[in-house]
Amino acid sequence: MIKSRITLKQLEAFSFVVDMGTFRAAAAALGTTQPNISSRISALEAALDVTLLYRDAGSVRLTTKGKDLLERTRDVLRAGEALLEAAGRQELIEERLRLGVTELVACTWLQPFLRQLRREYPNLRVELQVDLSRQIEERLREGQLDLALQNAPFVSRTSGERMLSSETYVWVANEEVVDGLAEGASVGRFFDRAVLTHARHTAAGNALHELARERGYDAGKIVHSSALSACLPMVSEGMGVALLPRSLVQGELDAGRLKSPISDWTAPPLTFFARFNSNRAPRFVEKASDIAATIRPSATEDKLNL
Repeated sequence: MIKSRITLKQLEAFSFVVDMGTFRAAAAALGTTQPNISSRISALEAALDVTLLYRDAGSVRLTTKGKDLLERTRDVLRAGEALLEAAGRQELIEERLRLGVTELVACTWLQPFLRQLRREYPNLRVELQVDLSRQIEERLREGQLDLALQNAPFVSRTSGERMLSSETYVWVANEEVVDGLAEGASVGRFFDRAVLTHARHTAAGNALHELARERGYDAGKIVHSSALSACLPMVSEGMGVALLPRSLVQGELDAGRLKSPISDWTAPPLTFFARFNSNRAPRFVEKASDIAATIRPSATEDKLNL
């Protein structure tokens, strides 16, 4: 019978080798060894009496029959997950989610997302990577991540993409710096001192440099930080005025430790997305994106309306 000849682990190995491009990469992604992956593929080919993959030096290619059976393989794997979900036994899904998030997500709503994910998938192992959005996008494109929670813009599209709520920016400084600002609403008065913000090639960083060019401000006053959390102590100590996402500084504003000076310009909002490759992702990846869509608005909608 089929149960004694073909296993889900064999089908999983086949799918991952195709997605990752090599036996070694598939083994790393599945948390096993290259010989195990090779053994599973060989056993699957023997059971089906077909050659699924051509083994070239350092890479693999699908045979014609392999191409025909790949989607069937994915269907079986997803059906297995659907069976466990229908039975209410998500705890039997003992898989790994390779999750990439931006620092802003990590500093704001990542923990509520992970708590809800654990409630629904208690034995799902999350491997977290925190980085700039463009690095996360590259890893997702190369198959090194299963799910990305990141902000636009993107270089390329993905087959699975769910828009989350936006993130507004706000100017902040400590009370002493705010009291020392010239009167008026012009952003130009912030350039009398350091202006702190995102890393150089982020959307906000580019927008700020474009504003300085258009209005003739001294762009040399702009201080970029690839770690947003590092901006908070600098602005709290009076280094200058900072352009930062509201959710990152809302607690400091509520406590009165930082103030928001009036201004005639701020950066366009960041739009966040949950992104994954729907043509090859397991069902739990799509479910994780559903969870992000419920957590993200509830975590920030009140702050975004301020």
